[in-house]
Formats: sequence, C-alpha cells, structure tokens
Amino acid sequence: MVLGLTSCSSKKHKSDIDITFTTDTLNVGYTYWWPESGPFIGECGEEYALVFLGTINNIDEPTDTAGPLYSSQEGIIQIENVFKIKDLGKNKYTNQNYFKSDCFNSLDLTIGDKVLVVCYDYEDNFSIPGNKSILKVSGLDDPIVKSIKKYIDKDLNPIKIRKDVDYWKKYDLDGGLNRILKCKQASLHSTD
Repeated sequence: MVLGLTSCSSKKHKSDIDITFTTDTLNVGYTYWWPESGPFIGECGEEYALVFLGTINNIDEPTDTAGPLYSSQEGIIQIENVFKIKDLGKNKYTNQNYFKSDCFNSLDLTIGDKVLVVCYDYEDNFSIPGNKSILKVSGLDDPIVKSIKKYIDKDLNPIKIRKDVDYWKKYDLDGGLNRILKCKQASLHSTD
C-alpha cells in the first residue's frame, strides 16, 4: 500500500519552490527607460531574475518624486508563490515576504488583486521594467500562471508554450511570445 502511494505523488518542478518567508521587504528598482516590459523581452527572450504570484497589499498615490523621469507610484505586493529565483550574488532574494517598487502608476490595480510579477536583473540587482511585468491574474490556476510555470520548467523554451499564445493575447503579450518563438525556431534550424 505504501509503495502505491509514493509512486502516485506528484513530481516537483523547477517552478515549485518552497519558501519559508521572512517579514522583510524586497525593494526593487524600476527600469522605466527599458523599451520593453513583460515576460517576453529581448529578441530571443531574457532570463528572469525573480517570478512570483502575490497579492496587492498597498498602493500609494502617485507622486513626482522621480522628477520629470516618470510618474512614481509606490506599491507593495505580498509574495505568495515564487516560481523562479536567479542568484545575483550579494543582492540575492532572501525569502522576503513583501515586494516594493515605485512602478505602479497606471496599472489599474487595487488592494487585494492577485498579480503575476516578472523581474529581471540590472547591474546585479532585481529590476522591474514596467506595466506589463505586473499582470492581474485570477490566482494559481490562471492560464498565464500555468504557462509561465511551464516556460520556467522547460528552461525558458518558448516552443513548449506556443499553444498558449491566445492566453497571452489578453495582455497584448502574444507578439512578444511570437517573436521569441521565431528566434528559437530559427536557432534550431541553423544548427541542422
């Protein structure tokens, strides 16, 4: 009986990261000058530094503290599920339970919303490049959450999520996914 139960247990994936959260906050800089944002940036896709699911905990009013550069609006997300962590050396993710940044202006989010967050690294620090890097979702079973987990589990191979393009269309991210798909397919054909 025990043998039967252990053989039915689910396999752990790369994106199933167990975290014992601390009450600390991860402060993430806003790379507002990057020309792209979201999970599919760059010609062939860029490696993620941190990807997680969380709940909006607080959003401040917009301010002009960033000066003429961009409209600053701080927000805090309580991190619930972490799917990807990249080791950035001394600036590593240390199980913080909260994420804070000033990139929330014009995101149309409210306290209590579930969000999927995709961060990159910039000069060995975590960064968030803009509004398509924080996506409102229904929760862990949302199709794009499942898609991003599959993408991470398959070593960021866009071919493994090509059937998910319609899910990403809702967020106007299908073009980015199609672009990195073409790049991956071209690189496969060039090695033949």
